[in-house]
Amino acid sequence: MGVKRSLQSGGTLLGFLANILTILSTATNYWIRFPKGHSGLWQNCNGGVCFNTPYQTTLAVTAACMVLAAGFSIVGLAMGLWILCHKGDLRGQTTIAVFFLCGLLLLIALTGYTVKNAWKNDVFFSWSYFSGWLAFPFFVLAGLCFLLADMIVQSTDAISGFPVCL
Repeated sequence: MGVKRSLQSGGTLLGFLANILTILSTATNYWIRFPKGHSGLWQNCNGGVCFNTPYQTTLAVTAACMVLAAGFSIVGLAMGLWILCHKGDLRGQTTIAVFFLCGLLLLIALTGYTVKNAWKNDVFFSWSYFSGWLAFPFFVLAGLCFLLADMIVQSTDAISGFPVCL
């Protein structure tokens, strides 16, 4: 397996891990903990009783960006698998853009949520929130892997008359 294929495989694996973490983070209600319960994007739980979160603009933007990131990550993963399964020198420019877009959407969502909740007393960020932050570098690294693989494809196209083993 050449360097190009290894980078594409690594990018696909990182995209898969980021996809799982993003979906897990979006779907669970443990973004913040407070003394008598916990809260997420969709529900607040106090003393074992959960109810829907009242509408808040910042929370709605965070939820929308997280859902978009999860959806685009599925698309990016499918494109990465398609590149891996087909022989030849396929370029993954769209895959690169999709993974970087997922990272940007996560960054917007998590930064907005952090700014909204960082100043509250007796509120602690929990594992769902940190799962989202863990997915962010995985998306960036997945995009970089596909970017480097694309650069190898470009360079081999440019010097196709020379014997290169990449």
